[in-house]
Formats: sequence, structure tokens, C-alpha cells
Amino acid sequence: MNKMNEWIVNKGNPPFLLHAARTALAVAGSYFVARAFHLPEAYWASISAIIAMQSTLGTSLPSSMQGLAGTAIGATPGAAAAFYFPGNVRALGISLFILGLICALFRIQRVAYPYAGITLALVMLATGSGSVWLTAIQRFDEVSLGIGVSLFLATIWPERRP
Repeated sequence: MNKMNEWIVNKGNPPFLLHAARTALAVAGSYFVARAFHLPEAYWASISAIIAMQSTLGTSLPSSMQGLAGTAIGATPGAAAAFYFPGNVRALGISLFILGLICALFRIQRVAYPYAGITLALVMLATGSGSVWLTAIQRFDEVSLGIGVSLFLATIWPERRP
């Protein structure tokens, strides 16, 4: 096997090209489903699918549940903080730290905290026109959709380990 093939397919890991194909399908599928539901920022479904596809099927369900919990944990205080402190980076930092404490308290920090933080930042920093609560719901829907499509794809096209 030449050096390039060794780089692309690493022993002990799933073949990289299959993983890339599964991820690409999850990303595109998430985006199209989000667009079909007329979600305003459909690309967040795709971004969350990229993150969710890094899990194997054996860890996908628990990881997905923690990701959904993290998304909800981030959306709610994100909307409250955005309402009282729109676009305030200090409030974002403090809120992220508090989310870390909450996730650690519930022992879900490994997977939930990144989703909580991403959702919180999306809600707090995307202070456009409209209700911050509607924005929080939309971000929750978009991120959750990406997780759900990824879990569905991992179920019907599981990763094969050598």
C-alpha cells in the first residue's frame, strides 16, 4: 500500500472515504429537510450533522440524546440572555461558563456542552429582528434536525469497523 492509501485508509479506523460519504449525505439530507420545513437558518442543521456524524452507531443514540438535551439547555438561557443582554459578549462568556457547570452537574458535559454552547451562541449573537424566543425555537429545531438525520443515517448505514 502506498503512502497516500495509508493516509486515506488507516488500519483500526473505518475507511475514511466511506465516513466522508456518510457525513456528506447526512449534511445534505439535513439541509434539504430543514429547507422543506422552511426553517430560516437551514445551514445550522447541516453544521450539527457534521458534529453528530463523528460518533459511531454504538454511541450515536446516547450521544444524540445528550446533544438534544444540550441543544435545549443552550436555547432556553440563550433566549433569556439575548433578551436582557442582546449581542453582549461578556454575557455570552458568563452564560457559557454557567452552562458548563450545569452540564457537569448532570454529568453530560462531554457531548451536551458543545451543543449547548453552540446553540446559546447562535441565539445570543444572532440578534436580528424578531423575538429571541422564536430564534431560540428555530435554532433548537435546526440543530435537533441535524442530529436526528445523522442518527437515522447511522442506523440505516452503520459504520463498519474492520
